[in-house]
Amino acid sequence: MPFSYTPSYASTRLPVFARNVVSTSHPLAAQAGLRVLQQGGNAVDAAVAAAAAMTVCEPVSNGIGSDAFCILWDGQALHGLNASGRAPAAWTPEYFHQRYGQGQATPPTRGMDTVTVPGAVSAWAALSARFGKLPFADLMEPAAEIAERGYLVPVVVQQKWAAAVDELQAQPGFAQSFMPWGRAPQVGELFQFQAAARALRAIGATRGQAFYTGEIAQALVAFSQAHGGSHTLADFAAHQPEWVAPIARNYRGYTLHEIPPNGQGIAALIALGILDQFDVASLPVDSAASQHLQIEAMKLAFADVYRYVAEPSSMEVTPAQMLDDAYLASRARLIDMNKAQDFGAGNPVKGGTIYLTAADENGMMVSFIQSNYMGFGSGCVEPTFGISLQNRGQAFSTDRSARNPANLVAPGKRPFHTIIPAFLTKDGQPVMSYGVMGANMQPQGHLQTLVRMLDYGQNPQTACDAPRWRFNAGLGINVEQDMPAATVQGLEGLGHRLEAMQGSYQDFGAGQFIWRMGDPKVHGYVAASDPRRDGQAAGY
Repeated sequence: MPFSYTPSYASTRLPVFARNVVSTSHPLAAQAGLRVLQQGGNAVDAAVAAAAAMTVCEPVSNGIGSDAFCILWDGQALHGLNASGRAPAAWTPEYFHQRYGQGQATPPTRGMDTVTVPGAVSAWAALSARFGKLPFADLMEPAAEIAERGYLVPVVVQQKWAAAVDELQAQPGFAQSFMPWGRAPQVGELFQFQAAARALRAIGATRGQAFYTGEIAQALVAFSQAHGGSHTLADFAAHQPEWVAPIARNYRGYTLHEIPPNGQGIAALIALGILDQFDVASLPVDSAASQHLQIEAMKLAFADVYRYVAEPSSMEVTPAQMLDDAYLASRARLIDMNKAQDFGAGNPVKGGTIYLTAADENGMMVSFIQSNYMGFGSGCVEPTFGISLQNRGQAFSTDRSARNPANLVAPGKRPFHTIIPAFLTKDGQPVMSYGVMGANMQPQGHLQTLVRMLDYGQNPQTACDAPRWRFNAGLGINVEQDMPAATVQGLEGLGHRLEAMQGSYQDFGAGQFIWRMGDPKVHGYVAASDPRRDGQAAGY
């Protein structure tokens, strides 16, 4: 792909060129990945080491008690891994109605009744066992050392940390773990996390079993039961990650791969399939017309995803039906280039997150994402081992008459999931591992950055730097403050409702990108890291 490297937008980052590279949203995690590469590890080892480090360096977005997904190229083929957690055996709609009332349509937002069995540790162990080179304990050590010695809290992490304190300080274990001075750390203040160092070394020594059947599992179950949860040792012991075949969609001669449901990656594929019906490149890159077309395609995708996507065994349609060529062409015909619309779902039956990526000179490329969901997840932190627990169970429905009944809570079931790694190939060969963090911004970020690269020839860092829009619901969108004024006015003129900014710069997602430039031993990769986080792309 002949990229332009002429800067187009204000940015604090430049593309990084290297034969071995790791890109994360915290520099210490990128360096943890490089450390194991220099010790003889491969890209999988680097990704696992970086992921473990991220639980310490960016606890606002993920923790040892996160869920995770991965797509990787092992040098010959793509592999997908779904390490999202399942509901405890006690969870039924009646369980939540008895505790929170009949009017409660979903589980609560915070607390132990939001926590499905965390899957991130199982992802680390499974990836290492199948594809890694170094001993698993060695991959945990950089993170354990960071936790033990501490690190100076960076700017973006501190902002998100401070914003969460008022809501979460009463949750069990939160203040003890994340308010060491009775408040959030200040920028540049040393944060140490001895309990997490203890957990990481126990996980390393047992290849993850301590978390699911050993001392950490026992501590988590005791913690849950002491604070109103229903988790049992059997719930933890039953957890297994699932190797899956990625789903895919062709676009402009390339193929985008995503993890299949229960995740929302299919939204990016649907939107690309709709955009494929239009000559996007004929529209100026930052014009209102180009952005309007992408927004409308994304709306159509979300309409179907929110109606149909859930645990695959519960879905009434298949991913293949949702991605059917004729069906997507019919959806594309609903777009009016002169007017914003509020779309409903079609009928296809007729046919807080961190993302990181690593690549090595032997051609292995890893696209990896893990998350506590909302900032700090459930807010619950088991204090002995510093396990910050996700709140993924909040995405279940407890209402049998809900818009998407397939997402109704049930024992052992996985909820609808927002975190999605992505991978791009061409003619069956690897091209790019990438992802964009941020709840429902993730497929929107996949779409916007990929269109910029494939339709407009922007290099990964420029595509990352460019201003973004975010679709919310109905006709409502947000746009970043540096979106051109003419574009903003043009979108308003088409009927898009520009809602007041909620939150900050980070609310438009944050991505990491590694694009293969040819033979990795000779040409290497070009990598990008989003300026919306504290991150870094680093290589050698």
